[in-house]
Amino acid sequence: MTKPSLPDLLHAAVSAVGGTERPGQVAMAEAVAEAIDDNSHRLIQAGTGTGKSLGYLVPALAHGERVVVATATLALQRQLVERDLPRTVEALHPQLRRRPQFAMLKGRSNYLCLHRLHEGAPQDEEDGLFDQFEAAAPTSKLGQDLLRMRDWADETETGDRDDLTPGVSDKAWSQISVSSRECLGATKCAYGAECFAEAARERAKLADVVVTNHALLAIDAIEGAPVLPQHEVLIVDEAHELVSRVTGVATGELTPGQVNRAVKRAAKLVDEKTADALQTASETFERVMELALPGRLEQIPEDLGYALMSLRDAARNVISAIGATRDKSVHDEDAVRKQALAAVESIHGVAERITNGSEYDVVWYERHDRFGATLRVAPLSVSGLLREKLFAERSVVLTSATLKLGGDFNGVAGSLGLSPEGVEGDDVPVWRGLDVGSPFDYPKQGILYVAKHLATPGREGTRGDMMDELAELIEAAGGRTLGLFSSMRGAKAAAEELRGRLDNPILLQGEETLGELIKAFAADPKTCLFGTLSLWQGVDVPGPSCQLVVMDRIPFPRPDDPLMSARQKSVEEHGGNGFMAVAATHAALLMAQGAGRLVRASGDRGVVAVLDPRLATARYGSFLRATLPDFWYTTDRNQARRSLAAIDATAKADGK
Repeated sequence: MTKPSLPDLLHAAVSAVGGTERPGQVAMAEAVAEAIDDNSHRLIQAGTGTGKSLGYLVPALAHGERVVVATATLALQRQLVERDLPRTVEALHPQLRRRPQFAMLKGRSNYLCLHRLHEGAPQDEEDGLFDQFEAAAPTSKLGQDLLRMRDWADETETGDRDDLTPGVSDKAWSQISVSSRECLGATKCAYGAECFAEAARERAKLADVVVTNHALLAIDAIEGAPVLPQHEVLIVDEAHELVSRVTGVATGELTPGQVNRAVKRAAKLVDEKTADALQTASETFERVMELALPGRLEQIPEDLGYALMSLRDAARNVISAIGATRDKSVHDEDAVRKQALAAVESIHGVAERITNGSEYDVVWYERHDRFGATLRVAPLSVSGLLREKLFAERSVVLTSATLKLGGDFNGVAGSLGLSPEGVEGDDVPVWRGLDVGSPFDYPKQGILYVAKHLATPGREGTRGDMMDELAELIEAAGGRTLGLFSSMRGAKAAAEELRGRLDNPILLQGEETLGELIKAFAADPKTCLFGTLSLWQGVDVPGPSCQLVVMDRIPFPRPDDPLMSARQKSVEEHGGNGFMAVAATHAALLMAQGAGRLVRASGDRGVVAVLDPRLATARYGSFLRATLPDFWYTTDRNQARRSLAAIDATAKADGK
């Protein structure tokens, strides 16, 4: 039987989802198939509207061997598993003569734990051991959520938190879930045969395509214990997010509250002397943390170093003692031991990591008004880890609408541990970049307006001229505005000010769930939506409700961000330009994602307004502009207003 051709398969898949074939999508599918066939790596930039999901799913399904697809957002995971994959599998079946299987796999804590549901969560000493369902007042929100989850447990086929609607708080979910460290293991657990997390793993082992997230991909790479099934091909979608997600997984933290909870959990399982040593170390650590000031610790202060060594040593002794303990008087002893071990092992790991003092780690204090001080440690770079763990034994395709920064792929490639394109060597993963463009006509569909006449934003204080500019732009647009702010404080200040000045409803992130806000924003063209980071890449509102996207300033990382400033300093010490490699790259990625909110369909028209003159006047401005979609560019404020008014008039004439 002749093998079906890729163009025929792609045509069948696109027809099945009611789409239109795009030249960029065809080019992408061919590049993915080529990478799979010759076991090489690709970075593929595919603009909004390309149909990139099918661009990689069709060659992945045609491949016949297992492929893992990792995404950053829950929305895309659901889209792949609930919409794109079922339709594509059906469409390809007549030509492939088989129905490829697919499955979703997440970290263990995303699944309901039947042991914890039925046996209750091991509680801290002062709470006593009680059934959390009885203890939480049924009239409280927590109590209602717990009762609802108990009913849901009898109905759900997956036990997946994201299938529970409406959702519940982290606190409620923690009552019926466990981390991988707390899990008893299927063979030791009375509910192992029915376990939702184990069932998800079994489905993944049988699947041709496994859909997971960046965090689980990072855990799989970092912890060395394989979570994902064996696979020859890895496709990373939303790849611009990968470095920050891997960094998050590789970051450790210690707080006095966390240490205190570990002490209480361990106390009932070890002898008094061992427990007292951990309690004393905990108190010493807490005293040090009370005086902690936010910022990076380039050298570990003597008092903190002593406290961490005491914690490390006391935690190690507790771990040994718990491992040897057997006490049948403790209710549900195995689960209590496992939870205590997990808590103490976490503390031991972070204390030891900071005490060992790797030059490749960054350590800093953070202080929160409500929760007090936190000690954090994160890798200076994850590029070496990614190069070693990601690219060594499989073909990797990384794709996103934003991978070329300042005109080439090398910036993003470097952060992933790859050498510049074309460089070859014994241990150098070879890769090629491909920009398949976008089906949209950006110069005709959008305008990039930079408010060159405004004052340069300072670090603090309100910007009166910026508020006036923003109000005038919103009025010209008739509402229809997505306001992207570099801080929540800035978003709140703008919302408060303009609610008093304009007739347009202004929605503010945090005042309702993100899903509800986006729904309300899309439903009423007069409405504006203001918010911060998650809106920069989480809003997909095609049509006339979003015809003006405003960025209040270039979103550079805060100068006092310990990790970013450490990375910048490291680049400079190695002879590079730290500002361009770290701060400008960070800003470019965010701005490209933010500007991408404007044109989501072929009929969309509008303006991206950047209220920061540095985009027009600073030397790095051209680098940032080269990363944005190729909109028609102007600094003429009157031109921007006239264009917005004309777009608004056209939408109203069409009854929108």
